Amino acid sequence: MTANESFGSAPPERSSREAKALSRRRFLSVSALAGGGLLLGARFTRSSAHASTAAGAVDAEAALNAYIRITPDNVVTIIAQNPEIGQGVKTMLPMLIAEELDVSWDAVRVEQGDLDTDLYRGQFAGGSMATPMHYNSMRQMGAAGRAMLVAAAAERFGVPASELTTADGVVHHTESGRSATYGELATSAAALEAPSPRDVQLKDPKDFKIIGTSKPGVDNRAIVTGKPLYGIDVTVEGMKYAVFQKCPVFGGRVASADLDSVRRLAGVTHAFVVEGGANPLEGLQSGVAIVADSWWQAEQARRQLQVEWDEGPTAAQSSATFAAQAEALSKQAPQRSLRADGDVEAALSGAAKVIEAAYSYPFLAHASLEPMNCTAHFSNGKLELWAPTQTPQGARKECADLLGISESDVTLHLTRMGGGFGRRLYNDPVQEAARIAKEVPFPVKLLWTREDDMRHDLYRPAGFHYLKGGVDADGNVVAWRDHFVSFGEGANFSSSAAMTPVEFPQGFIGSFALDASLMPLGVPTGALRAPTSNAIAFVIQSFLDELAHAAGKDPLELRLELLDRAIAAGTRTQMDAKRMRGVLASVGERAGWGRTELPEGTGMGVAFHFSHRGYFAEVVKASVTQRGRVTVDQIWVVGDVGSQIINPVNAINQVQGAALDGLGEALHQEITYEAGRTKESNFHNFKLLDISEAPPVDVHFLITDNQPTGLGEPALPPVPPALCNAIFQVTGKRVRSLPLSQHDLSWG
Repeated sequence: MTANESFGSAPPERSSREAKALSRRRFLSVSALAGGGLLLGARFTRSSAHASTAAGAVDAEAALNAYIRITPDNVVTIIAQNPEIGQGVKTMLPMLIAEELDVSWDAVRVEQGDLDTDLYRGQFAGGSMATPMHYNSMRQMGAAGRAMLVAAAAERFGVPASELTTADGVVHHTESGRSATYGELATSAAALEAPSPRDVQLKDPKDFKIIGTSKPGVDNRAIVTGKPLYGIDVTVEGMKYAVFQKCPVFGGRVASADLDSVRRLAGVTHAFVVEGGANPLEGLQSGVAIVADSWWQAEQARRQLQVEWDEGPTAAQSSATFAAQAEALSKQAPQRSLRADGDVEAALSGAAKVIEAAYSYPFLAHASLEPMNCTAHFSNGKLELWAPTQTPQGARKECADLLGISESDVTLHLTRMGGGFGRRLYNDPVQEAARIAKEVPFPVKLLWTREDDMRHDLYRPAGFHYLKGGVDADGNVVAWRDHFVSFGEGANFSSSAAMTPVEFPQGFIGSFALDASLMPLGVPTGALRAPTSNAIAFVIQSFLDELAHAAGKDPLELRLELLDRAIAAGTRTQMDAKRMRGVLASVGERAGWGRTELPEGTGMGVAFHFSHRGYFAEVVKASVTQRGRVTVDQIWVVGDVGSQIINPVNAINQVQGAALDGLGEALHQEITYEAGRTKESNFHNFKLLDISEAPPVDVHFLITDNQPTGLGEPALPPVPPALCNAIFQVTGKRVRSLPLSQHDLSWG
């Protein structure tokens, strides 16, 4: 098998861990539908010892995670269990089931499932986990359904099941010429014993008809025709509207509020103070809730609200103080070592050239196009939620704990999300809606404004890196030291502010040191698309470029040499050097690296990064006018996410979107703080990428003998450094902090 085979040509290898997981304590549930038909579901028994189901971990007891409905009229409905945030799982996971069920995709209907931990496992969106968690289990669900329908046909025809075949929702007996549709067999199939998932026969990938073919999103028509799909669209009979005013300083609390004046305003039904939770940076915050007949009335009342705040200690923090503290810490001994390989000081002393550089990147907001929202109804001790959340199980528990009720008394309906990028991993808006709903006798929809969304995010944390590297006389990188100044307390990094000791180039350079110093932070932080990698790749791949130029080597060739030496030495690291070399060599070839004569003012930069199981290398071609105006002309992306691209059109969309996200971050975006407040408030001062700035993005996948993995995150990290490396080629100016809008890039 070569790494350059096209979509769908390589069979996946099932890991031994997953095979064992599929053999333990679970069974299908089968029942007849009212009026006839088959309901094929999944039931789970619980074990006392099971793996964590947090994002990034797989419950070893979970094997079947969806169900199928087949009615006598031959309609096949497949339930999409995972939250849909635009990543395409509402189409992709049902494709896996439909493939093995052997039905025509045109005959399939897809419905969004609600939160149901009896039926589903891994019911969240994040970490590019849907494919690695569910690729085999969804196929087994479809194969089990097909096996039951074949068994029902065998009984009807009085022939061995081995003589039957299936195609497009019909079971055929070729010898007798008889056939029956799945709908005709569904009711009798429901009376049969479900097969064990480990015993079902999966298709050879060469026989795939649905997997590996491009299918438009199942919601596309509803989206473009404005049908209600999103949390912001939810309408419940008798519903009122709520806004929630929080302190502009993170962690601040209500000191006093003139609620009587607000209650007298037109349309206002309720106004009350909400006390926040124990943690000032997570969950429910202190604030004032206002409920009215319409959202506009609630918002107008908020604008007239008179409130005094106890701002707390974060009011003393600012972007300027963070930068000053980081600079001071960089001149001191690091607080602790995260990794130390070889003798960095000796290697630097013996190096032919030594380069020092200070890199930094800013806080970032998620800026999802759909602002935070949630609809809630509390009645008779039970809570019903309509929530656009990436972590519905967490939302249910948090709200149950907040209201002092059982999780079994919380019903959560999943809505489609207008973007998440990690923001909707956190359920503070859901908690706010639940808490407000407890105070009112009717359903209530909480809707944030764009300003709420921008100023009360859980931000991608900023970071500061103080680097020193050396190359020998032959141009080999021989030393690397990074003093990473980040945020946290003691040994604990703030959320998404860490850097792991196995990050590249650990293991590829003999003398390597990663040290860390932490600063206290009163600003909430969290995961943003490709968390940690979206920032760290900029630093690592930019500084590696500096070392390449210091060594007098082509930047792509130096990277290939690093990978080649690791392959020759049999180096074992988190990143597979052979897979990364494959995508790096391929992207250079596709971009014409070293073969294309570039006009004056145009440069090319390269970068790679391993993130969320994905191997991606990217080349950016950019032009810079002599006055410093940057235009990105093209981006080339090559990725390796294993043996199968399930839905090519969506996979390309994900990669292109990730590349453009990374481009927008690099060009424009930063969140800054002053007196504990977020200065940016809307898209006029937190700029998204304009359509006029979006270049063509050429996407190619290498098909390799590895289990299929996800695509939501890993294509983003290489873009910012590749762009900055291209700018250096044009201007001779090394960009060591983002965004680019803060730099004078004029030249000539």
